[in-house]
Amino acid sequence: MPVTLHYVDQACWEAEEQVRIDMRRIYEDAPQERMPMPTVLPFIEQHLKGQHFFACAHFNDRLLGAVAVKAADDRAWWLSDLCVRKTTRRRGVGTRLMALLGDQAKKEGRVLRIETSSLPLADRVLLSKLGYRPVANERSSQPDAPATSDFVELDPQGKG
Repeated sequence: MPVTLHYVDQACWEAEEQVRIDMRRIYEDAPQERMPMPTVLPFIEQHLKGQHFFACAHFNDRLLGAVAVKAADDRAWWLSDLCVRKTTRRRGVGTRLMALLGDQAKKEGRVLRIETSSLPLADRVLLSKLGYRPVANERSSQPDAPATSDFVELDPQGKG
């Protein structure tokens, strides 16, 4: 499936009706335990109003998957809320989206990070297969501090 990368920001959201339809469908298909809010529209708009954007998997004039992206001051992109339309799951859309985003981040000299403390084990395993690795905790010299942080980062030499 020849998926391409498409960004959805506030301007794109406001200008393109098909984008609004596709984004709602993507997150309406999300398993209930993955949606942080009970309704989709406020969830999407909260991200966009917070100066986030969505990196989306685009195929045949439709968006099939999305991940929220928040830019940080240290040139990192923090990713959250990855979801793929139910009808296209298990076809590599999410993996392809993450790979395309990893390639784009490398081109722009950015680092991709994902907070892992609330992710299920299956998601952590997938991230590991995609080349994401735990980051050493800078405070690890303290006796009670964990050896690694509560996020993973795409390994620049990894598969991403």
